[in-house]
Amino acid sequence: MSFVTAISIAASGLSAERTRLNVAAMNLANAHVTRTIDGGPYRARSVIFASAPHRPDREASFGAYLLPAVFPVDGESGSDLEEVRVAGIVEDPVPFREVYDPGHPDADEKGIVRLPNVNVMEQMVDIMTAARAYEANLTAIETAKAMALKTLEIGK
Repeated sequence: MSFVTAISIAASGLSAERTRLNVAAMNLANAHVTRTIDGGPYRARSVIFASAPHRPDREASFGAYLLPAVFPVDGESGSDLEEVRVAGIVEDPVPFREVYDPGHPDADEKGIVRLPNVNVMEQMVDIMTAARAYEANLTAIETAKAMALKTLEIGK
């Protein structure tokens, strides 16, 4: 495994966690929206992650063409390495909260307002977890980079 492979796998984690953070931020931003384009309150969304086999051909052209010439690849294409991908963004099936507020413009004839199903505490935990996972992937990239630089120092 070349250091570019480690960086590529960690980068897939960065991308996935960034998507998760964006969706959680969107949920928080819309936590009080009672009227969407579809007509109802905002429905929270969640990110579904899936592991996918790592394909070296997705690496940057530098890694795909130059590095195999310098560092021979030893069966990397048939390895068991996997990376993370966003499989989808799904709506949360939890029912909407209902509040009695007859003065609200979106209240029905009984005075009930349907509020988004966004749980602010869950979204905050999701944001913190995404931030920690993002940092872990950054640390993996920094470690791979430091190992590559130390390897280059051997030749001095």
